[in-house]
Amino acid sequence: MGTGAEKLMALDEAIKKYVKDGCHLSIGGFTLNRNPMAAVYEIIRQRKKRLHCYAHSNGTGIDELIGAGCVSRLDIAYGGNGKAAPTCIRFRAAVQQGKIQIEDYSNYHMSLRFHAGAMGLPFIVTRSGMGTDIVNRWGYSREMRSKDPKIPCKKLEIIDNPFEDWCGASKVVLLPAINPDVTIIHVQKADKFGTCRIEGLTFCDADQVKAAKNVIITCEEIVDTEELRKKPEYNQIPFIHVSAVVHVPFGAYPSACYNYYDYDPQYLNQVSKFAKDDTLYNDYLDRFVYGAKSHQGFLDMMGTDRLANLKADKKTGYAVDLDRR
Repeated sequence: MGTGAEKLMALDEAIKKYVKDGCHLSIGGFTLNRNPMAAVYEIIRQRKKRLHCYAHSNGTGIDELIGAGCVSRLDIAYGGNGKAAPTCIRFRAAVQQGKIQIEDYSNYHMSLRFHAGAMGLPFIVTRSGMGTDIVNRWGYSREMRSKDPKIPCKKLEIIDNPFEDWCGASKVVLLPAINPDVTIIHVQKADKFGTCRIEGLTFCDADQVKAAKNVIITCEEIVDTEELRKKPEYNQIPFIHVSAVVHVPFGAYPSACYNYYDYDPQYLNQVSKFAKDDTLYNDYLDRFVYGAKSHQGFLDMMGTDRLANLKADKKTGYAVDLDRR
């Protein structure tokens, strides 16, 4: 395991340097888990606009970015916040009102697209999706695609299987790779050079990182490189892919970070109520995002007792007595 240059950076500096208006942005996590929320709130505070976002199945992260008006286009499989919002509220409203354009893929399709990007391939082959409307219905017009060289000229392509005599399938689906300008993920542990360890489920985060031109890592802990070297097989992300490392304890809050803290059902339920009304949601942003100035300021608004109640049980990795209603 090598080291390279130190990459420690303040969160506001990392967002300012790498997340530009109109850039293609991928964020990690899955529904209620490990959304890079500190980074999301900083993007909103810096009032980034016209982002083309990519997410596997995301939750409050993508919903807040859309609700704050940061997103113009989105490639996604699913957006939801568990019981608080089985379908993300600002996301759904923006699609229904035509405020954002969306390209719809399945979970497996998005996984494959990130994997293709990580491998440096222009596309990847699958049989998944045949016979579904995902194949037939396209969200981005051919005219729009022709005007943006970062968007593939087609949603997908169906071709004859050149190995039909061998495996029997007459047709296969080609899915275009994703290569974001920036990927942001939240991890449990990282060293100052960018080697990362994700505890628990990794989702598509490692491929999202490897597919991107620049990568911002937010983490619960900065640890010594020697600690990560003791069990290198548990380190999913090598330092060579990482542009910036930001130490942000509770950086996934209000989503969960396995082995550290659970998601906050009270907060997510409250935000879901605000999200159903434009005025209430704008008031929410003014108070809890723009008014917080930093992620630590936001956490201070929540209070230490509330955060302590979310602390993960050492055996399960979750808060075992948490009221999730």
